[in-house]
Amino acid sequence: MHGAPVDLSFKNIISLKDTHALEPNSGLRPLINSEMKYLSCALRLNNNDITDLCDLPTTIKIFLAEPSHLAWLDLSFNKITHIAEVLCLQELHLLYLHGNNVCILSEVDMLGTLPHLHSITLHGNVIETNKSYRSHVISVLPQLKSMDFSAVTRNERALAKIWHQSNKHRKSKESLQ
Repeated sequence: MHGAPVDLSFKNIISLKDTHALEPNSGLRPLINSEMKYLSCALRLNNNDITDLCDLPTTIKIFLAEPSHLAWLDLSFNKITHIAEVLCLQELHLLYLHGNNVCILSEVDMLGTLPHLHSITLHGNVIETNKSYRSHVISVLPQLKSMDFSAVTRNERALAKIWHQSNKHRKSKESLQ
């Protein structure tokens, strides 16, 4: 049984180490086990000033009774540039990263190793200005059902696959020259 999300939003967090002594926001409270850890599969760290995720696994272990079952993570509206630390979250289904500072489109590529990730938000990051942004993300995350709060259609998936293949072909041709 899982309770409500553990809510650490709007806490002026700069470093995830800062969360270790914090009390989650009141409201819908997740259930707590005998070790005083929350029985939740969702964590909200949105609307803070987090710049990197290097302590993400530790933070999750401190708050959640079953850290390996984290399915929903909200990191929106922070100052995050690199997202590799979420790769340890193999049960992640939903990831909110909108309103951050992700500048390199290839940061998203590694998320393809998350087998259950079906919903992601990335709008409001610098990568959104890349004209092939949506096609790129859909091509490297073929299991996506929703991106930026919009359904990924069958047609988009087919076009992203074609875009990926032609882009791969173009890059291999350029490397031969």
